[in-house]
Amino acid sequence: MSVRRLRTAACLITFVMLVCMARLAWIDLLPSRHASGSPAGGQRRPAGPLQLHSQSLRLDSGRGDFRDRSGLPLTGFSYRSLALFPLPSSASRGTGRDLSVLARIMGIGREELTKKLSALKSPEFWQDAGSGIPRRLSAAQERELAGLRIEGVAVLPFRARYPEGESGIQAIGYVSENPDRIRELYAKQLQKGKAALSDVTGGAGLELSLDKVLRGTGPSYARYFTDGGGAPLKGLDMTLTRPSTPLYPLQAVTTISLPLQRELERMARLEGLAKGAVVVLDVRNADIVAMVSRPSFDPLKLDGSLSGPENHGVKAFTPGSIFKLVTEAAALEAGVTSEGERFFCPGQYGRYGLSCWKEGGHGLVTLRQGLAQSCNIVFAGLAERLTPSQIRITADRLGLGKRVGWSLEDGEAAGPLKGPLRLLWEEESGQVFRQGGTPGERSGGELARTGIGQQDVLASPLQAANLMVTLLHGGQVLEPRLLREIRYADGQLLARMPAHELESPYGRITPATAAALRKGMEAVVSGGTGRSLQRRSWQLAGKSGTAETGRPGQGNHQWFAGYGPVRSPRYAVAVLAENRPEGSPNQAARLFGSVMDALAAWEASGAERLP
Repeated sequence: MSVRRLRTAACLITFVMLVCMARLAWIDLLPSRHASGSPAGGQRRPAGPLQLHSQSLRLDSGRGDFRDRSGLPLTGFSYRSLALFPLPSSASRGTGRDLSVLARIMGIGREELTKKLSALKSPEFWQDAGSGIPRRLSAAQERELAGLRIEGVAVLPFRARYPEGESGIQAIGYVSENPDRIRELYAKQLQKGKAALSDVTGGAGLELSLDKVLRGTGPSYARYFTDGGGAPLKGLDMTLTRPSTPLYPLQAVTTISLPLQRELERMARLEGLAKGAVVVLDVRNADIVAMVSRPSFDPLKLDGSLSGPENHGVKAFTPGSIFKLVTEAAALEAGVTSEGERFFCPGQYGRYGLSCWKEGGHGLVTLRQGLAQSCNIVFAGLAERLTPSQIRITADRLGLGKRVGWSLEDGEAAGPLKGPLRLLWEEESGQVFRQGGTPGERSGGELARTGIGQQDVLASPLQAANLMVTLLHGGQVLEPRLLREIRYADGQLLARMPAHELESPYGRITPATAAALRKGMEAVVSGGTGRSLQRRSWQLAGKSGTAETGRPGQGNHQWFAGYGPVRSPRYAVAVLAENRPEGSPNQAARLFGSVMDALAAWEASGAERLP
């Protein structure tokens, strides 16, 4: 071939390419019409044969996602679904055979499909009737659809926020439409057109506390082009538009193990835990490995209530005998008792209407035996030897009566993240004494009932589990962490959440006091109220609790908080079973043992052993 012919061919190819590029640019620059039917500029233009329109269908919100500690997705699940776009009644969709195949794939009759396509006012995905989210296509359905030629019907990628058929994780939370919150938090973005009242925002958990970080740079759309008469443009009818930056959406890596979380959810359900919580912490750094809250919820079927589901793992409840650990610590720190002191329990305290749970009493017991047997007489008496301030200050030293979850205070930062920031924003602080009155003036009855974890005392399962970590660290209080780091979409690190110590203005309890409490919790299992836990996979230690709710007909709250294995502690666990019938076996203790067995099996398998 001559040089002249080669040059001619090259010129022709270049010319054709320039024409195609000009055509695409012309389409893109023309005013487009969204699903609502309004032009992008807000003014309607008369339809004409040369005017182009587009309909937009959202494929992905662009919101950042959560991952578990091993990288497994907690949010953000991509799959392919069937998209339907409206066309004028005069437009031909396709052959009768192709439409019949489409109807069969969708599981409806041909006539019903025709009515559905005719009634379309805006683009939509083929939705599942139960969940209301786009239906996932099987590989076989995709293959069949690939052979059809139907106008206004396309197989498109869709990104669901939550997996279908799985319960939500309250610590992660959920997203929902909340125009009032959009107005409050994103007023400037609304004015600039970078936010819309229909946008979803975090409604609870990490979804809410990290909402501004997770919003991303914008959604992805499928744009379907038609001419002025509504007919599709052959070969140029569909384009996909995504934000241009490769850094988003962000990936937030949590401390949760998804396989363990799901296993413990299953166990709680089989155990019959109707209301309550299970919290599992890594004792080395107080990382939250799992947090189960009952009742569960489906993030795809929320009723629109602004209150939403509650995370019982961070709500404060009357702790009952769990608080006896604080009372003993306060008495040892104040020097009003010693490990060698002996107490006599006759079964009745003699005043304030208090009695021991064991009819006839425990007789002569040491301090350690009193904790092991959870003797009310011992701890009511110890509390009356203390001042209210001594009890309150000891509780503060141990991380009770205040929020303990990982946070950044005003002026603090973790990389580009600035405080104030609290990951577990719903966490309740709990209390030792009620608000009001003179803190130093409490009656003997108030002190006695406080000493056994009643009266006004409130604590959360998270605080109870963290109390175990504190005692294992000799009195050092750590902030339970739910998030490890946040990364860009390409893997670059944006921010790391380092472990935090929660300091008290009153300092710490002594290591000797912490050791005495640990020995007492070992005695709880070896011969006390937790002896049913002796035949578990690990040697365990902990403290049981039964708390009166004070509400007629509501039963008692049952608790167990502890750790294992005793010789080389790995996990701290707190279990709360709410509103249990009076006199019923401690469901929390039984579930605690099952949780520890699951943790032992998980460690032994090596499949996801914590580093």
